[in-house]
Amino acid sequence: MSALPLHLLPDMAGVDSAGRLSIGGCDIADLADEHGTPLFVYDETHLRNRCREAVAAFPDGVAYATKAFLCGAMARLAHEEGMFLDVATGGEIHIALASGVPAERLIFHGNNKSANELTLALEAGVGRIVIDSLIEMDRIEALVASGARPPTVLIRVNPGVEAHTHEYLRTGATDSKFGIAIAGDEAADAIARARASAAMSLIGLHAHLGSQVFDVESFEKGIEIVSRFARPLGLEELSIGGGLGVAYVEGESAPTISEWGKAVADAAAAAGVDTRLMAEPGRAIVAQAAVTVYTVGTIKEIPGVRTYVSVDGGMSDNPRPVLYGSGYEVFAPMATAADRPRSIRLVGKHCESGDVLAWDASIPTEVSVGDYLATPVTGAYGHSMGSNYNMVRRPAVVFVMDGKARLVVRRETNDDLLARDLVAGPK
Repeated sequence: MSALPLHLLPDMAGVDSAGRLSIGGCDIADLADEHGTPLFVYDETHLRNRCREAVAAFPDGVAYATKAFLCGAMARLAHEEGMFLDVATGGEIHIALASGVPAERLIFHGNNKSANELTLALEAGVGRIVIDSLIEMDRIEALVASGARPPTVLIRVNPGVEAHTHEYLRTGATDSKFGIAIAGDEAADAIARARASAAMSLIGLHAHLGSQVFDVESFEKGIEIVSRFARPLGLEELSIGGGLGVAYVEGESAPTISEWGKAVADAAAAAGVDTRLMAEPGRAIVAQAAVTVYTVGTIKEIPGVRTYVSVDGGMSDNPRPVLYGSGYEVFAPMATAADRPRSIRLVGKHCESGDVLAWDASIPTEVSVGDYLATPVTGAYGHSMGSNYNMVRRPAVVFVMDGKARLVVRRETNDDLLARDLVAGPK
């Protein structure tokens, strides 16, 4: 197989004459030597570029979907670049606030917000709560009756659009745990109730079709349906959500954030939408910004079957291949431009046969035990979906820019694994 398609690497990636990869002016192998592996390396310039592109593409307002990747440094970065933050749990609210993001810049999502989470949001003064059910309205009304401040809200409606993506990533189809269906009277009843309630101030609607959506036509169709429903209501705001896809492997391509924004704006104009038009990209901001670096531990060749290459991470730092069958490229960061003729299956160290990072990968012939391998486009849903399965310690995260690297999330220690254990933990 040919060399790695370089367009999958972050904006500030470079390959020297020897084939060594650098990102943001920092040599990847040197970073792995210093910080150990597995290691997430993020191109800070890439992150800022995508945030700025999103702000320009959606001038009425755009939120970063923190579920894609969240730590203190990322929360501050998105806020510094003018984005709101889309948060979906009390934990995400806590990290955003602790990172210095003003509460009014937070948009609180989730299909099952608990009373405790809603209390946290109301006490902090989050800017928006996106209501996902009538039961949630009950909870808000009870909290306001007990003295909480009435929040500003949007209602998440379900347009019934089958976006072209993995079944588990569809959120706008009729059969979904998310949102209140436009079909029938439920959404109209929810809007009437919110407008009549003294416990909340309704300003708009929210719709989200799904994740990893490549065709902008799905967004255009969603806007057409939602706008037809919303137009008579005279609301101030419409959020189309996020879900824009990104390319992970050779042969894939996806619209840019700017192209997506133009398609959404054009569709809204054609549908007669004259409200504020907002969006919530996550994956499109961070996915391509990072690579994950691993160390090869074992190589197992089964003649006539396949070759397994095992590395020191796995489904604990990237569960997407296990969950969705997602594909990734694999390359050697010290030979980035080399051809990759050797067919392998890249696997992790967990006690699961399904612990796979790349099902059908290609690497240079010369790769051996102790070498570094890397997977690109791992900035979204790796760190954020990580786990301690088999008591593996979660990796460190490094941001690089202008030749400098800063550790923004340290690697877990064995003592961290005991921190919550009341029997084996610290006395």
